[in-house]
Amino acid sequence: MTTALLILGGLVFLAAGGELLVRGAVGLSQILRISPLLAGLTIVGFGTSMPELATSVQAAMGGSPGIALGNVIGSNIANILLILGISALVMPLAVNPASFRRDSIAMAGSAVLCAGAVMLGRIEWIVGSVLVLALTGYIWWAYRSEALADDDEAHRHEAELADTMPRSHNAWLLGLMVVAGLAAAIFGARLLVQGAVVLAQAAGVSESVIGLTVVAIGTSLPELIACLVAVWKKHPDVALGNVVGSNIYNLLGILGLTAIVHPIEVPAEIARFDIAILLGVTALLLVQLRSGWKVTRSEGLLLVALYAGYTVFLLVR
Repeated sequence: MTTALLILGGLVFLAAGGELLVRGAVGLSQILRISPLLAGLTIVGFGTSMPELATSVQAAMGGSPGIALGNVIGSNIANILLILGISALVMPLAVNPASFRRDSIAMAGSAVLCAGAVMLGRIEWIVGSVLVLALTGYIWWAYRSEALADDDEAHRHEAELADTMPRSHNAWLLGLMVVAGLAAAIFGARLLVQGAVVLAQAAGVSESVIGLTVVAIGTSLPELIACLVAVWKKHPDVALGNVVGSNIYNLLGILGLTAIVHPIEVPAEIARFDIAILLGVTALLLVQLRSGWKVTRSEGLLLVALYAGYTVFLLVR
């Protein structure tokens, strides 16, 4: 099987698996009478990050830390620069500032915690546990504050859930969707990691570069589709919420769970350069949001151009 088929097949199985998992789990949450707010915070958040989780765990266990860590950091960079940029080019993202006050703080804190973990040189299970606990704390904080206040952030999380509602209400079928989604994601991650390793060897570049680019963009495709659908439905808050929420889950949940399963040796190039880029683009997004709470088409074009420049730099450095 060629490298291209391995990567393409892996991406297809990851995307399909993530979609099946989210829709099946959301349907089961309705049957179990889990509140839309809690389901939006947990099921949708973890489900849409399943491609990143499956890929990073497979890479870490397979001895490819550059792909494991590069996937997480690269996905977040791609979410902010590429996915948000493309979404803003389709339609300017004018959002309600009240919908992101808490989550923007959580996103910034997640980036700082990730940077601290990377600076250690090796991310052990203890550090991974701290990251997962931080994510648990965020979910509890968000649920408590939104359940009590019924504020704009609560409505946004419920709207994210509504966009993933399945048509079927058969518990057995929904359970089968969850199992099939997990199996597809795991199989797709194995194909993608195998293809990425072969591609890195054939292209003569490090696995970190492939993880930061090809793998990161591939595992971020569900977020891109979700954002474009939200923009098409004129739900800019949901589009931006997909990016912000995905970044929080990637840095705390995906990186944390991966480190718990298998320690991650931090590649020197990521510690020297790419973690700084992550902090920089996170700060850029916060500045954009605070300056009028709108991402215009010109700002979207700037984001896409910055991502193109970053990618070119990675390939030639």
